[in-house]
Amino acid sequence: MSTSARSAATGMTHLSATVRSVESVTPGMTRICFAGEDLRGIADAGPDQYVKIFFPLPGQRRPRLPEPPAGDAASWYRVYLAMPDDVRPPMRTYTIRSLRAERGEVDVDFALHGDNGPASRWARAAEPGDEVALLGPHGLYAAPGDCAWQLLIGDETAVPAIGAIVEKLAPGSVARVLVEVSGDAERQRFESRGDVEIQWVPRGSAPHGRRVLEALRAADLPDGAPYAWVSGEAGLVKHARRHLVADRGVDKRAITFTGYWRRGRSEEEVGRESLARADRGETPDDD
Repeated sequence: MSTSARSAATGMTHLSATVRSVESVTPGMTRICFAGEDLRGIADAGPDQYVKIFFPLPGQRRPRLPEPPAGDAASWYRVYLAMPDDVRPPMRTYTIRSLRAERGEVDVDFALHGDNGPASRWARAAEPGDEVALLGPHGLYAAPGDCAWQLLIGDETAVPAIGAIVEKLAPGSVARVLVEVSGDAERQRFESRGDVEIQWVPRGSAPHGRRVLEALRAADLPDGAPYAWVSGEAGLVKHARRHLVADRGVDKRAITFTGYWRRGRSEEEVGRESLARADRGETPDDD
């Protein structure tokens, strides 16, 4: 796959990309720069923009992708999920940490968790010249211009998006950030023109998400109507959103939330569940 493949019906495009460089950000986070002509000039979808990354199976130089979607995205996703396990390229969703479209480059930060998943396993061994394919980007962040302040909540998988959001805040913007990480070594430094306070919450031996939820419940937050952005493990996201709505009185419409991953479930399993929910007419609000 040397050039992008496009569906005229949807405009969705598979983008070929090659690893240009690999660097360590923290002990648990690796930044990989992808480059390629397909990435030159792609549109910026916002600070939390994300892409689907397809990885080659063992023994492959590049991933073998299904045809681009000829109908809607959900139809294409059903075709992808129906591929046999020994043929379907592993796919995971990642935030673009930095986009340099004029140079055909994107940086993606990978939270490493051993060899338990195909993306982490691939990222741990990635070298310049390795090939992947991307689909996207898309973004969700949509802070209204009249919000009094912003609240960003997540775990280590949300750190790349949080960093990108913070660094793109306009002067005078007020943001409070609560982020749970495995330990103090995972703290990062972000440059911002906004008024930003970040509380890094070390997880220690506690269950995933518990410490940041405790910090949220105890937090002395600014006055005024906020815009909240909540991402990370699905359980963390669900409980944080419930607290904001039920206990803090935050308008549901002022919360952007997405479960980046679900404990004990692969992205393929979650995807099949999501399609089944959609078929039943259910929405995330049904949680």
